[in-house]
Amino acid sequence: MLLLDDSLKERMDAYRVLLLWQKDGSFIKESGLSPFAMELALGVCRRHLYLQYFLKTLVKKMPSLEVATVLEMGIFQMFFMEIPDHAAVSTSVELVKAANLGEGSARLVNAVLHSARRSGLPALPQQRVRRVSIESSVPEWLVRRWFDIYGGDRAESLAKATLERPVEWIRVNLQKTSAPVLAQKLGLTGASILYDRYIQVPEDAKLKPILESESFAKGEFSMQNPSAYEVVKLLDLKPGQRVWDACAAPGGKSALMGEMDSSLDILASDVSAFRVEKMHDVVDRLGLKNVRLECIDVLALDPSTPRFQRFAQDDTHSSKFDRILLDVPCSNMGVMPRRPESKYRITQDSMKELAELQYGILESASNHLAEGGVLVYATCSPDPLETTQVVNRFLKAHPEFAKRGEHVLPGAQDNRFDGFFAQALERKKV
Repeated sequence: MLLLDDSLKERMDAYRVLLLWQKDGSFIKESGLSPFAMELALGVCRRHLYLQYFLKTLVKKMPSLEVATVLEMGIFQMFFMEIPDHAAVSTSVELVKAANLGEGSARLVNAVLHSARRSGLPALPQQRVRRVSIESSVPEWLVRRWFDIYGGDRAESLAKATLERPVEWIRVNLQKTSAPVLAQKLGLTGASILYDRYIQVPEDAKLKPILESESFAKGEFSMQNPSAYEVVKLLDLKPGQRVWDACAAPGGKSALMGEMDSSLDILASDVSAFRVEKMHDVVDRLGLKNVRLECIDVLALDPSTPRFQRFAQDDTHSSKFDRILLDVPCSNMGVMPRRPESKYRITQDSMKELAELQYGILESASNHLAEGGVLVYATCSPDPLETTQVVNRFLKAHPEFAKRGEHVLPGAQDNRFDGFFAQALERKKV
């Protein structure tokens, strides 16, 4: 058995995760990689189309997926990480050998990476859509869609933003501590604090020791982008209300609401029993007594059945909810820096299917909102097909609902925020 040093082991871990992503569509963020391996894997994923384009200028015939992945990793280290060229080349050759890809592949990787170092970055196509697609590693059909919706300059800005490392934020559990106290505990004194609840993690700070801290284990904080707070604010929560977070996993917004007001009666549900089980860890760690968890398929609910009768306070009280949050499954288009795999996963057909799913969830969940209640429809995508078009279709079919204020797009106001869309809807009183 070949024993790997730490440097090669981290590259091997990144290599395996990248292969799994390309073969099975696995999410890289959920792989448990070390910080270096995670930066390498996510970086290669973010720039995958560009790295392929670069590689095609260096070889007459594209090598196997395995060898191409090693080459992409090598090129990325040489041109987009602070790794010396000789180290990027030698570790890539060693990685080929450790992965048992053959001596011929090792020679090929060595030759191609030396050629890349000599040639430098390749020239890009003149045609703007094609250039933006390659430069930012966004599929060409999606870039063209953004050009049509937002115009060229905004589309190009959106595409470039997918390459950025996202800003990390700590959400402080104000039931247990305060932002200034926690920042001092974690060695983040002087870090930007937002809404008295969110601490911006400095770019040079290491996340691993933060997440391994006693404060995290004691439930004093979670990791969450402040865009979630902008979405939850639209619910206009009042003490003692019954709240249903119907697509709750991984549980961040339910936990936020539970921390904001311990008098709220919150049901957090998801269609996936596995994801609901993982939410138990979150709720238990944070010590939230007012958040109940359940596996519920919103689409399977019968509007004529009092599914939530047990939430009624007495025989005459409605079993419906005062507030409903629907953070529906979406294309992840607004969180591509955080979920770079989503760039390559989306298709025009899948977006249409998602829009139908989103509409179905909205229509089904709306049956369980009390008169005068507020439902917030949210997606981590700003695309009109998943947002305004779904809302407008729903309102046309359901005149008993009306918009409550304007929709919000937190990422459009602050580039540190995820690209969420949220619209509050109110059920009219009869």
